[in-house]
Amino acid sequence: MVGVLPMRDALLRAYGVGLDLLEISPNAEPPVCKILDYGKFKYEQQKKRNEARKKQKVIEIKEVKVRPNIDENDYQVKMRAMKSFIGEGDKVKVTLRFRGREMAHQDLGVKVLERIRTEMDEQAKVEQMPRLENRQMVMVLSPR
Repeated sequence: MVGVLPMRDALLRAYGVGLDLLEISPNAEPPVCKILDYGKFKYEQQKKRNEARKKQKVIEIKEVKVRPNIDENDYQVKMRAMKSFIGEGDKVKVTLRFRGREMAHQDLGVKVLERIRTEMDEQAKVEQMPRLENRQMVMVLSPR
């Protein structure tokens, strides 16, 4: 802490010790400056940015496709996949596709999605309730 100095004196002090004069907050009255090694300062800032980027988790949306008349074993395989996706912190989009005459029995599809929702209730919450889009029903689950 040196106090208020004229610009010329501050520059002479900085170059006298072989460092740079860096303006920290230009909008303050008077402006605040620091005497430091600018290259080292930039390097430290870059390290902080990289460290922050490393800690970020990108949430992906994984899709699981099921059918209205899915067999029990196939259903269990899909459930294991969904649980692992949720465990990794990703969202899961459950797509139930209707073919041909299955469109007349949409209640079967609703039952399958309802069963998935009740079994995944502990690990995941429903982000988007099941809704019909053309010939498929879509539901999105996200981790709790």
